[in-house]
Amino acid sequence: MGQLQERYKSYRVPQGYMAKGVYPYFRAIKGKQGTEVDMEGHRVLMFGSNAYTGLVGDQRIIDAAKAALDKYGTGCAGSRFLNGTLDLHVQLEKELAEYIHKDDCISFSTGFSVNQGVLAVVAGRGDYIICDDRDHASIVDGRRLSFATQYHYKHNDMDDLRRVLRKLPKNAVKLIVVDGVFSMEGDLANLPEIIELKNRYNCSLMVDEAHGLGVFGKQGRGVCDHFGVTDDVDLIMGTFSKSMASIGGFIAGDKDTINFLRHNCRSYIFSASNTPAATAAALEALHIIQKEPERQRKLWEITSYALSRFREEGFEIGATESPIIPLYVRDIEKTFRVTKLAFDNGVFINPVIPPACAPQDTLVRFALMATHTKEQVEKGVQILKDIFINQGIIW
Repeated sequence: MGQLQERYKSYRVPQGYMAKGVYPYFRAIKGKQGTEVDMEGHRVLMFGSNAYTGLVGDQRIIDAAKAALDKYGTGCAGSRFLNGTLDLHVQLEKELAEYIHKDDCISFSTGFSVNQGVLAVVAGRGDYIICDDRDHASIVDGRRLSFATQYHYKHNDMDDLRRVLRKLPKNAVKLIVVDGVFSMEGDLANLPEIIELKNRYNCSLMVDEAHGLGVFGKQGRGVCDHFGVTDDVDLIMGTFSKSMASIGGFIAGDKDTINFLRHNCRSYIFSASNTPAATAAALEALHIIQKEPERQRKLWEITSYALSRFREEGFEIGATESPIIPLYVRDIEKTFRVTKLAFDNGVFINPVIPPACAPQDTLVRFALMATHTKEQVEKGVQILKDIFINQGIIW
């Protein structure tokens, strides 16, 4: 047996939860994702998806992807830097830059690789990266690859951010990186105050809009637009895998910074291009989001209803202001048990445990789509209420 095999043969944490019958991961779905899905022979209400606009499975997007397959084939067989750029990629980037209200934009094969690649090169030796301590894992991994000096501040704590910025050199490059919507807790970054501190201490700012696009702002432009601070944000990142019903991501900003990233960002230069079908799907989703504002209105109607109902029933849901509703359990074992009991009773939710949160902050994540109905939400609330009471989490 080799050294790696010897090291990992004792890793049996997943098997332990399997033996208890509460292992919640890698469940196979049959068919398209929607508000209800068939999962391992079980029909469940889907409250674990990031498809906030409800566009996954939309026939217009499917048709656009099929047309791209017919025209371009299944892949590009190379990176964007060399043979892998299609006119379709260029069109999507142009329209995204216009949509986000930035000069230029480049698209990547995944959202994770945007943060990972951009943060690795945009700040270097002698520079500083400052992050919220609940930023997404892709931001954490990206900053770890950078040669910049790293700091983080307590979640959404502007006094702590000010404390960090005060001790940094005035003329050094200082990049604050923050999620617009925090993906587990559902609360928003305090962008107006971050902008004030950014300007006071001569910093730059990058905002991850993965969970903001399609949800906040005019025509779903995100949290930056929602707060009216787009012009004050230097770099805006987003993904195609949530509201845009595809896979991939992008970074938008000024022409000079995007030009640098286009020629130096390793996860862009050395990754295969996003597939024609995925690119066409994202482009069609972008069109639909802009043409159908009623989709965003429906999302907020159902979100407001769900937030109100969970609060009325005594759930602890924190400071969420979004379609992401954390139902705090604060116990790892109970978090898995709640997830299993919910699934058995026809509700799919996501367990959130370390390292996605602190051990004392475990929760189940209840997420909404524009296509959910009040009846579906009410059923979910009642099922979860019974489970939480029986488990001694709420009374």
